Amino acid sequence: MCNVFFENSTRTRTTFELAAQRLSADVITLNVSTSSASKGETLLDTLRNLEAMAADMFVVRHGDSGAAHFIAEHVCPQVAIINGGDGRHAHPTQGMLDMLTIRRHKGSFENLSVAIVGDILHSRVARSNMLALKTLGCPDIRVIAPKTLLPIGIEQYGVKVYTDMTEGLKDVDVVIMLRLQRERMTGGLLPSEGEFYRLFGLTTARLAGAKPDCIVMHPGPINRGVEIESAVADGPHSVILNQVTYGIAIRMAVLSMAMSGQTAQRQFEQENAQ
Repeated sequence: MCNVFFENSTRTRTTFELAAQRLSADVITLNVSTSSASKGETLLDTLRNLEAMAADMFVVRHGDSGAAHFIAEHVCPQVAIINGGDGRHAHPTQGMLDMLTIRRHKGSFENLSVAIVGDILHSRVARSNMLALKTLGCPDIRVIAPKTLLPIGIEQYGVKVYTDMTEGLKDVDVVIMLRLQRERMTGGLLPSEGEFYRLFGLTTARLAGAKPDCIVMHPGPINRGVEIESAVADGPHSVILNQVTYGIAIRMAVLSMAMSGQTAQRQFEQENAQ
């Protein structure tokens, strides 16, 4: 397995590495900043060279939306492509591990109220989670953010939109906080990080408006004092580190299923060739 990360990552890259190693796979992690890509080599040339080294699958993280799909269309059919996050589009395995976290702590999704808070506009995690929650039958999906950090047409995801933190958090079962993605922002979307925290930061006082057994989640990395108070991030409601642990199990499952599919494809092709 090749980890091909064109953006920085700690949790996703490391948990994919651990997942592959626990499945007895050989793992190569490509540091793009020191690879031939920094010398002008194209994305496809980089991948074809890795293909030539008999790689069976690539875990790809890229800053452009649709990059993983583009790669899957151009590599040979025997190579599995797993999306480790692409631009603002999606982060499928993060969505899966978040759903496993909720399932483990809350059971059924049928009666839950879930709030996703923060930089919705730039978040691939928010998009994956909104789709996953809707698919699993969650009846009350809320997004809470300033108007400048809400994408146009967000209502198509079947969510309720709030621009007031207190109102949006009332009686929720799950709070999913998001990081302010400064690296993707253009223009003055926010007055300051301090102002954002004052209005949309998750504090102990604000969390009191949620249900007493509410859980708090975050895909990481967390920015203390920007989107979440340390007392909340480290407090009894937090399941942030549980998410990381569940991420290994989810990614082991994804890798195993991907390789099972590739093995079946190879067997099918060999039988047809005979």
